[in-house]
Amino acid sequence: MYYSHVFSPIKIRGLEIKNRVVFPAMGTKMLNGDRYVTDQLIDYHVARAKGGNGLNFTEVCSVYSKSSPKNFLAISDDKYIPGMKKLVDAIHEAGGLAGVQLWLGGSAVLFGDPTAMVVVPSDFQAAPNYIIPGASIEIIKEAVEAFGTAAKRAVEAGFDTIEFHAGHNYTPHSFLSKAFNKRTDEYGGSLENRSRFLVECIEAIRNNIPENMPLFMRIDAFDDYVEDGLTIEEVIQFCKLAKNAGVDVVDVSRGNFSSAAIKYEVPPVDLPRGFNVDNATRIKNETGLVTIAVGRINDPGQADEIIKGCKADMVVMGRAQLADPEFCNKAMRGEADSIIRCVGCNQGCYDGFSDKDVPFITCLRNPALGREKEYELRKTETPKKVLIIGGGVSGLQAATTLKERGHIPVVCEASDSLGGQFVLAGAAPRKEEMKLAAIHMGEVCEKAGIEIRLSTKVTPEVIKDVNPDEVIVAVGSSPMELNIPGSKLANVTNSHDVLAGKVKVDGDVVVVGGGLVGLEVAEYLSGKVGKITVVEMLNEVAKDLGQLRKICVMENLYKEGITTITNAKCVEIKDKAVVIDKEGTLEEISCDSVVVSIGSRARNYDEISVYCSKNNIPCHTIGDAVKARRALNCIKEAVDVAREI
Repeated sequence: MYYSHVFSPIKIRGLEIKNRVVFPAMGTKMLNGDRYVTDQLIDYHVARAKGGNGLNFTEVCSVYSKSSPKNFLAISDDKYIPGMKKLVDAIHEAGGLAGVQLWLGGSAVLFGDPTAMVVVPSDFQAAPNYIIPGASIEIIKEAVEAFGTAAKRAVEAGFDTIEFHAGHNYTPHSFLSKAFNKRTDEYGGSLENRSRFLVECIEAIRNNIPENMPLFMRIDAFDDYVEDGLTIEEVIQFCKLAKNAGVDVVDVSRGNFSSAAIKYEVPPVDLPRGFNVDNATRIKNETGLVTIAVGRINDPGQADEIIKGCKADMVVMGRAQLADPEFCNKAMRGEADSIIRCVGCNQGCYDGFSDKDVPFITCLRNPALGREKEYELRKTETPKKVLIIGGGVSGLQAATTLKERGHIPVVCEASDSLGGQFVLAGAAPRKEEMKLAAIHMGEVCEKAGIEIRLSTKVTPEVIKDVNPDEVIVAVGSSPMELNIPGSKLANVTNSHDVLAGKVKVDGDVVVVGGGLVGLEVAEYLSGKVGKITVVEMLNEVAKDLGQLRKICVMENLYKEGITTITNAKCVEIKDKAVVIDKEGTLEEISCDSVVVSIGSRARNYDEISVYCSKNNIPCHTIGDAVKARRALNCIKEAVDVAREI
């Protein structure tokens, strides 16, 4: 078997797990609004169990009715047992194992339900005139009991194991950390006292589950970005106490939602792959607990080396299996090249979870996420030849989906390579995985036997030659130009040409436009040119980035000494300066080169649409050819069109 270390079985107490891969607790919003399991959530878990995953954990599951937000799972009442049992039975039938993550959310419940009780160790300033009091001894005792009764329900529902969430600034972590726990009674002060609530919860859980059922615990390796936070030495001491209380497995994470450390909870592409593994190794070695490594582990070879090198006993592979539910099966069969890789964009998973207008999480690489039943492959009974105009990621995704359904796609790309702007984005610092993903999409098309014509600008003559039944226009977009005095000077270029290496800039540089691409250009140029200044007309830069990527990008801008000026409009470009209107005052910024990055506009394809209309050829437009948007939306659109043809 390929990757024999990570796909070897492991036995913990009486539970034998077929491999070392854990699908972790991740928020989905796939609930019915009142804490119950839904068929959508079941389909989501079943797809990963069928895909070969070793152990599935539910997303955070409330244990305490008073502190149970409406839009999260709950096991705080017997009424939730039937739904949980249905989920467990489905995972078992699919060949997997099921664990429930028991959770008391602390101040995080405010984000989901302002009516839920907030259980925190000490007074918490939730708003300028709103202080949430620290938990009373009575509430603490109720919460401890709630963990115990929740564990009992989990056993009744048929779960194979339980995970106690003691990380990420939720209630247990808040009690453990001096950064959040300012109590002076038996639950505050020394590490032993700060551990008391957690140990009591662990004992309550252990007393309500069978002796042969393992107990997992999620922790932070240490506290990031908070004053007087937990050190790894304190965490190791606590883990030893937890082990004595009945914990068998420690799941080593990082991050808290009270600071920029939230970037470690759902680490974007900006963070190194496996950035937290060494911490897991140290905790494993110093506690003797079975240990799980977490943090941008998205490659089977990487996971196998972690287990082989005794750096951890198991690995969490979450977003890797959001992107490809067949990740484990493909790896075990030696088909790693066919795995659809997570690129750490966070657009569909974290950003989708945070966006109130998005109904449930999704994935840039896998639009079927959360739609597993709806998106089951339907072979066509009437194969059609479909001309796809454009070999960017939208066009390639459409081609792959069409081929899988039994159609005959033909891809024509005007340039000499595939991947489009996704390859271009990969030129920016820390984003090589995006470039590799785009290249891989092209390779998948080639291996599937899809006809690809490079350096082919589609004209009516080309359409006539291909003679398609239908056409998909995926010609993408091109950079918008500034329409101001001096915009045609020789020292002015655009972001796309810089990232593509077509144009070299030097000296001091002004980047006009502080969105995602403008900042990527600024970072790309850092260290290669002189002073870099980014001018943005809005009130902040990086407004089109998701929260976690924005944290990373802004930190790097600061580190690199890149200057940003907001609320400023570029009104003129000179040979050695740009003129900006900064809130009604004209200022000059001296520079040698100007890079324009003010967005993109859909390319014109009127000639194609007119020809198709005259010849009664159905013509569909997808991706940036409709309007410039995030790749997440463009790829979903490609799949939807390809599914309907």
